[in-house]
Amino acid sequence: MKGNKILAGVLSAGMVLSSGTAVFAGETEASANAGAHIYVLTSTEDHGWTGSVATFAKEKIKEINDAGTYSAELITAASAADQITQIEDILAGDTKNAAFVIQPLDDTVQSAIQEIVDAGIPYVAFDRIIDAVSSTAVSNVKGDNSGIGVAAASYFTGLGMKPGDAVYVYEGDTSSVTTLRDQGFTDYLKGDAEFEGKKIDDDLKWTDDDLKNITYSGAMNWSRSDTKTSFESLMGDPKNADIKWIYAEDDELAMGVLEALNGGGIDDATKQKFLDNGPAMTGCGGLDEYYEVLRGNSYQDIAKKFSGLCSVTYSPAMIQTAIQDMVDHLDGKEVTQDHVIACENVTADNVADYPSF
Repeated sequence: MKGNKILAGVLSAGMVLSSGTAVFAGETEASANAGAHIYVLTSTEDHGWTGSVATFAKEKIKEINDAGTYSAELITAASAADQITQIEDILAGDTKNAAFVIQPLDDTVQSAIQEIVDAGIPYVAFDRIIDAVSSTAVSNVKGDNSGIGVAAASYFTGLGMKPGDAVYVYEGDTSSVTTLRDQGFTDYLKGDAEFEGKKIDDDLKWTDDDLKNITYSGAMNWSRSDTKTSFESLMGDPKNADIKWIYAEDDELAMGVLEALNGGGIDDATKQKFLDNGPAMTGCGGLDEYYEVLRGNSYQDIAKKFSGLCSVTYSPAMIQTAIQDMVDHLDGKEVTQDHVIACENVTADNVADYPSF
């Protein structure tokens, strides 16, 4: 955490006098902001993780509108250019009571965000944090990409993974997201990171030589079909059936592995050898299809042969936290500017407690 806090409307005395009555400053700020309109800008609601952000945003927006203190609306965009135009159109109108929650579609939205800042309008950034303007946000809400790798490594270690065991990593793309998810995994194994307040036991730490037994797929482009094809190719060499630990950096990639095992693209003997080894796999994100496997409702002929299946949380529902940060700011409450949402491991034991998309 940067420890940088935004405290709206709080006076050093902690309270002010209004008509001879003591009123907490936060209440004065909330009263002043009553009627504020929150524009929530996200990607188009279509499919996948980014599309589901809008779905969860609508739930929170309804809650705000039903409460009546503030109003809110969702505005979606299919491209960064569209999103920039939307921001400029809003700023061209009456922005006296405006506030923004923005999921920037790419870094080119920086210029439009700067216009919001220049207009003196508060905003919360979600998911894609643009470093050049991050210090101007009320809050920067994001998932912990490094923490995803940390959580996966901790899960495998808990299942008995030993230093130097063969691990195969299915990577998402070539961006910093993948770099961080790779790094978190090895950081935990080396003892340089902790999960839920604990580091790996000293006798289970991996050396640099041990880490050489981790194989990386290269960019799967977050594609289930690309991962399915890649895993079928991997299992084309029967020696690779000895790989026990599969770290998929997204639930879509994990589903690609399951679909490959459920299909006919792998030799039956190799497939049987792989499953008899009691493999374990982690995904990430909260995809409902993968959660259905964890719930015991699909792919059970295959899933029951795994020694463990897990999905690390990185839910599009985090947009609701971003919107709540803006509400808290308008209420005059203290908001953490660098708001990183910790990862949790979702398994068959606790999947009922987590939303999916």
